[in-house]
Amino acid sequence: MHYRSLDQFLTDGKDDLVKGPIAMILVEDDVEIDTTLRHHQQLGFTKVIAFMPEEFDLPRDVKELVIRIDYSMVQENTMETAINRVIEAAEGQWLYYCYNAEYLFYPFCETRNIIEMLAFHTEERRSSMLSYVVDLYADDLTEKPDAVSLENAHLDRSGYYALARHDAAPPNHPKDRQLDFFGGLRWRFEEHVPAARRKIDRISLFRAKPGLKIRDDHTFNDEEYNTYSCPWHHNITSAVCSFRTAKALKKNPGSKFEIETFKWHNSAPFEWHSRQLLDLGLIEPGQWF
Repeated sequence: MHYRSLDQFLTDGKDDLVKGPIAMILVEDDVEIDTTLRHHQQLGFTKVIAFMPEEFDLPRDVKELVIRIDYSMVQENTMETAINRVIEAAEGQWLYYCYNAEYLFYPFCETRNIIEMLAFHTEERRSSMLSYVVDLYADDLTEKPDAVSLENAHLDRSGYYALARHDAAPPNHPKDRQLDFFGGLRWRFEEHVPAARRKIDRISLFRAKPGLKIRDDHTFNDEEYNTYSCPWHHNITSAVCSFRTAKALKKNPGSKFEIETFKWHNSAPFEWHSRQLLDLGLIEPGQWF
């Protein structure tokens, strides 16, 4: 189904929001749109919604799988606007969001679909899930000047760390279970990345409820949603494996000619399998086995 605006979708297509989980893909450019949409459809999302510029095209088979909404991402606050309006219309449903050329992985995703995973997470009385944005990049920037290569994607196998958040919180406050996570290209090339954009944590999976709002730093106005686990034990975490930072560093004039390669001694080929992410400690299964 194709809607010409977000307003039209929320008026005529609201029935598509009555059953989740629902994936929202925010399309910024024409890189790997179809693979992003196919990947998330294959994970088992009930609906996959593509927010994308009207001038971009989709293969015929993808058109039949997704809901398309004409939407431009070039203005400020477009991410927050799209997500917050869907939150208002999808009360009680699990929602997910990412950008094109980003791919969700969670423990055992090759054999267990997203509905099974979120059912377990819900039973643990959790309404959100922490994701780490794991940077992917092409091994050869001469061959792939936009830094995107599915066949030869690499990731950093080390260099990830967490820091306590600076804003003070009283004991037993949700902020006691919040950390700022860093690593990947935004850490190695931090001189080219604004300080506010260096974190790699993102609450990409969450349950819609009245009054919930996402902020421009990818956190929510409900502090419990921004926690990495519940108070009594560790929970499942996921990863959004993303070419977005690599694309930006090779597109930005300030960094484009400064970076000849993203590879270093701790680079490893990305295997496109959750086992690799589990072995590297980039996701964890919590109590889900």
